[in-house]
Amino acid sequence: MMTNTQEGQSRWKNAVMDTYGTPKLVLERGAGARVWDVDGREYVDFLAGIAVNILGHAHPAIIEAVTKQMGILGHTSNFAAHRPGLELSDKLMELVGRPGKIFYCNSGAEANETAIKIARRTGKSNIVSLTHSFHGRTTGSLSLTGQPIKYEPFQPLLPDVSFVEPNDIAGLRAGMNNQSSSLWIEPIQGEGGVLPLTKEFIQESRKVCDETGAIFVVDEVQTGIARTGKWFAYEHAQVQPDILLLAKGLGGGIPIGACIALGEYGDLMGPGTHGSTFGGNPVSCAAALAVLRVVEEDGLMARALEIEKIIRAAITNAPGVVDVRGQGAMLGIVLAGNYAVAVENRARELGLVTNAPNAGVIRLVPPLVITDEDLAQGLELLFQALSDCAPE
Repeated sequence: MMTNTQEGQSRWKNAVMDTYGTPKLVLERGAGARVWDVDGREYVDFLAGIAVNILGHAHPAIIEAVTKQMGILGHTSNFAAHRPGLELSDKLMELVGRPGKIFYCNSGAEANETAIKIARRTGKSNIVSLTHSFHGRTTGSLSLTGQPIKYEPFQPLLPDVSFVEPNDIAGLRAGMNNQSSSLWIEPIQGEGGVLPLTKEFIQESRKVCDETGAIFVVDEVQTGIARTGKWFAYEHAQVQPDILLLAKGLGGGIPIGACIALGEYGDLMGPGTHGSTFGGNPVSCAAALAVLRVVEEDGLMARALEIEKIIRAAITNAPGVVDVRGQGAMLGIVLAGNYAVAVENRARELGLVTNAPNAGVIRLVPPLVITDEDLAQGLELLFQALSDCAPE
């Protein structure tokens, strides 16, 4: 039995690959927007498992759905259909509002891998992505990730992938042609520092794909499922994707990903072209159905916009804050210098969980169910951390 954080960190370091470094926290339990470590210390959670736990921790709807489904049918692989998978598919297609086909998997990286294979089925070679983007750490998804620090150690990766700058319409047009199979975008680049694409750039992306015959792939692994105040962030730009990628918030903490290929692109993958043993299993689908139901019944899209308003009012004029960017409950606090890690560490010392996706930005992606009281307390702690770390 674990006795304290130091012991937990030591055991983790000895047994787990050091891909993330030794965790700063060893958590014991969570409830709503709060978590407790093994030392009994309490924290307000503004990270939500990196935008995953949109219903917070230990939400009764997810607990009930998963427990009930596990007692009925836990796993079928791809040899059988099942009720939760059928119901989830119907619901997702209803939300998207256009005919298409879904491939279920376990993560955002796998959803991206599926879309890569669909793009290759067109017979065109070139894939266009954006600098600063993040689409996963598998070989294919990493090839589309526009962050050299992440992909350079593993080259050579997929050939014929090119990058254009986000929000650079002229560069986008120069970088796309009739040999472009697809264009990948994130409406807000989460791992790139919570960097939003402009409405104009997203609309132009759709237009250029129409002109060149390229597939318009919208990666909403982090922005999807009500986080920005709509079901999907692309809705703010009033466009339609050809392929929509989901994960993170879709399962509310239970692993599930989805590649939704719309129109003709839903028919490009036939028997034997792809697969996933655990993808779309009954338990994960039941969890996702519970998440979607609670988002609707509890008005969490509107709540995401309320969270944004409250955070902006509290933090915009905090010491060292240059900008607050993003949308809904996905915001980046842009700092006056490269000391975001120091702010993250200080916030944790004070009792707040957040993170620094890059050296100059603090990312806030709290659960959409966070109460006004927890939000206020967390913002007080964040303000204090910002004040303590701001350059003099």
